[in-house]
Amino acid sequence: MAIVPSIEIETKLQERLDAPKVWKEVLMVKYTDIGTLKNPYLTDATQSTGTRGTGYTSVAVATVDSSVSITDYVYSASHIDDADLAQKSFSDWMEVADNMAEVLDEGMETAMLAEHAQWTNFDNASIGGTAGNITVSVSNIKNIITGMKREIREAKGGKIAARNGMFIIWREADFELVEQLASSEGFNTADDALKNGIKQGFKYMGVEHYSSPFHASGHVFGGVKKAMMVGIVKSTYGRVKTIINPVVSGAQISGIGLETRIDRKFKVWDKMVPVTFDILVA
Repeated sequence: MAIVPSIEIETKLQERLDAPKVWKEVLMVKYTDIGTLKNPYLTDATQSTGTRGTGYTSVAVATVDSSVSITDYVYSASHIDDADLAQKSFSDWMEVADNMAEVLDEGMETAMLAEHAQWTNFDNASIGGTAGNITVSVSNIKNIITGMKREIREAKGGKIAARNGMFIIWREADFELVEQLASSEGFNTADDALKNGIKQGFKYMGVEHYSSPFHASGHVFGGVKKAMMVGIVKSTYGRVKTIINPVVSGAQISGIGLETRIDRKFKVWDKMVPVTFDILVA
């Protein structure tokens, strides 16, 4: 007679591996139901020289219109047959909805980091080397940080940097090197890094350091916080629709469907481009 082993099933689903939501930390997030966002600005005043007793030439002030429309969206949709749902007593349908939200949030970070064409190029020449992508190492991490801060100041972004803060979102392997460097230095920085490690948002040399596994190859994002904007449609963000007997592959099934979406658009406004950086890495 065969021996049938007993099986115990945990009613709680296994923990998922979710990434921190870095995009909410570094972007200016605007939740709105307005279809087109505008950010007009005035042209800068000019300075001229003159001689006492002679006339001057006035320069007209012009308004430059800058706008973006929220037309893109991403979604996640899942369904399950009624019988499958009934037979899977350990499965919580709201866990599925939560997982869909996590997937979309991680997709937001991937989409943000794919927008590197909007940023200002920062390469090896920016830290005193020859032109080309930077090979990140413990020996040049400080050069990257101070070089980025210098370029922010040169772009006259010192005031907004002081107000909003600065950041770099490293690749995971780069973040490991930042941790090694911080832990090797003296005083409080090393003590904290050695005791606690480096957490997301660790402040070092006046810059907040994050990491992400979602970078486009060869690109790292840095600059002034809140200089890049994402517009999100308020009425669709975070909403989960329950669909009874959804249509799947052209036919209606007996079951339940869930659907959620994020309508969003990323934009670096014209005046903010000089203080957002596409750090080109090897």
